[in-house]
Amino acid sequence: MNQDADQLRLLSIFHYIVGGLMAFFACIPVFHLVLGLLLIFKPQIFGSGNNHPPQFLGWFFVVLAGVFIILGWTLAVLMMWAGRCLSRRRHYTFCFVMACLGCLFMPFGTVLGVFTIIVLMRPAVKTLFGQAAASDH
Repeated sequence: MNQDADQLRLLSIFHYIVGGLMAFFACIPVFHLVLGLLLIFKPQIFGSGNNHPPQFLGWFFVVLAGVFIILGWTLAVLMMWAGRCLSRRRHYTFCFVMACLGCLFMPFGTVLGVFTIIVLMRPAVKTLFGQAAASDH
């Protein structure tokens, strides 16, 4: 059982690390956001006279980049929260779902997700989560 607790602690730490990487990579669309804002507010940079791109193209870049940034940061925060839940042995289902979603973030999230799923499937680990839930009541 001590081995399971150690593995949950390590998985928790790696969830924080992968969550930080997700937050960092979610900032990449900032370049598209800035480009979209420039297309909206300073279109003369991209062409002289009436030769500049249409304004809707700028809005397209802004909205799409904003959605990707918000989704990426949300997933990063949820991944870090899953790490906290793993360390406290709470919210088993949430941790399992986040392990599955983490598999989409290749290559680090995939490796972390697979190892987390393997550890969470053990009956002894399920018991650890059950003991923590029972101590709350």
